[in-house]
Amino acid sequence: MLKFPPPCDKVLPHDINLEKIPRIDAQNGICDKVIGSLVGLAIGDALGASVEFRPQQYLAANPVRTMEGGGTWGLEAGKWTDDTSMALCLASSLITHNSFNPYDQMIRYKWWHKYGYFSSTGHCFDIGQATRQSLKEFSDRQKILKIHYRCRNENEVDALTLDSVERIDDFNISCGDKDAAGNGALMRLAPVPLFFHRAPKNAVENAGLSAGLTHANRKAIDACRYYAALIIGAVNDFPKEKLLDNDFYQKQKLWFGEIPLDNDILSICAGSYKKDKNRGGYEQGIRGKGYIVNALEAALWAFWSDGDSFEKGALAAVNLGDDTDTTAAIYGQLAGAYYGYKNIPKEWLEKLYARDLIISIGEWLYFQGSQITSNHSKNENVSPTTTSNNNAKLSEKKIQRTISAAATVQSSSSETNAINNQSKNAKRNSTIRITDTHSSFSSNETNNTSINRTSLSSDAHVQSSSSKSFTENFEHDDLNLAHRPSFYPTEKSMSDDDS
Repeated sequence: MLKFPPPCDKVLPHDINLEKIPRIDAQNGICDKVIGSLVGLAIGDALGASVEFRPQQYLAANPVRTMEGGGTWGLEAGKWTDDTSMALCLASSLITHNSFNPYDQMIRYKWWHKYGYFSSTGHCFDIGQATRQSLKEFSDRQKILKIHYRCRNENEVDALTLDSVERIDDFNISCGDKDAAGNGALMRLAPVPLFFHRAPKNAVENAGLSAGLTHANRKAIDACRYYAALIIGAVNDFPKEKLLDNDFYQKQKLWFGEIPLDNDILSICAGSYKKDKNRGGYEQGIRGKGYIVNALEAALWAFWSDGDSFEKGALAAVNLGDDTDTTAAIYGQLAGAYYGYKNIPKEWLEKLYARDLIISIGEWLYFQGSQITSNHSKNENVSPTTTSNNNAKLSEKKIQRTISAAATVQSSSSETNAINNQSKNAKRNSTIRITDTHSSFSSNETNNTSINRTSLSSDAHVQSSSSKSFTENFEHDDLNLAHRPSFYPTEKSMSDDDS
């Protein structure tokens, strides 16, 4: 099993050396696209980092034209922020466990927040309030596990297996608030669809579950489900017109199970981002904000209008202003998957911090993902526009649990004695075996391996710490206002802006 350095080793990303892939075709187009998506995320993040929080009016007068350092965080050119750090935490979990392990994902996000795990500077310097609150909630809930399993320290709690954690009825892994509708889950999404690039139903389902760990609002969850489907299509050579088809969701609806998308996300699916190409996106209402609907629409506008150029699209995303790094990171995930690593500007690749590590992680996502088979029936001939609906109800139940759990947690109060009076635990058999034949996309791979996936806990009765509102209208993944640059809008105007 591939292992990454633990946080106690304090190894910076550029010093991490992963094992070589056992076998990989360097000329494989899908591999190039998988790497391109992950690298594209980091490139977009680094490109926008120096002007993060700058308003569009400033960038209209001083547009970003290349990758630069300094600015908002004083980073060297090519270094990235929380978007890439969290994406690498997610990717490292998928690779290490060769499966979707939500408990381990939250552990790694916590390591990043507390110890600078996978940070380009060695410490967490940029984090949204919704993410911060969910990680605090997660740490508080771990006290339940510590008491139940008599763990002596944090390391022992963090080392618990997912099976052990899910035996505890009063512990719920998903810590997202039901009103957290920021872009903090979408910005880190890529590793999920890249790992499940041969299993679209699993990719879409797990994208929703991944989002709900920190952002349980339906819009945030559904934005990730939809974008995961687009990335899956891009990796598997869907032409651009098919990806941006206003009926893409309807044509690939079986990938989404029986849960319909939120109406605001459906509006974007139907092409709300397709504006007049003779006019700028900003003047037509496209905004690079932290609210998930704005963020998704902005990234797709950049992809739709980029003239088949990663460079042009990434710069357009950044120059929308405000949450510049995240808008460009979201764009980079899809554009990188579509154009591939080889079509990202060489100048930017040369500047990208820890590029070799990111490429290696991309290779491992491709290698392990290529051995995953989809949930298709053995006698069904599945094309890129159809897939079986065998597990739609299962998917629906798990995502609905995430949303319901968030609502339950938000209504509960935080009390110290609640942890000391936890009820006795019942064994839960929740492991799902995915072992079906792959017939969705053509591939030279013939390996059919089974992987274990597990659902989030269906019980959400844990007494949580108080869940305060993240913003005045609950629509954004708020900034750490203590570190907000002076040119960022005041709290009074935060209702329609965030990162």
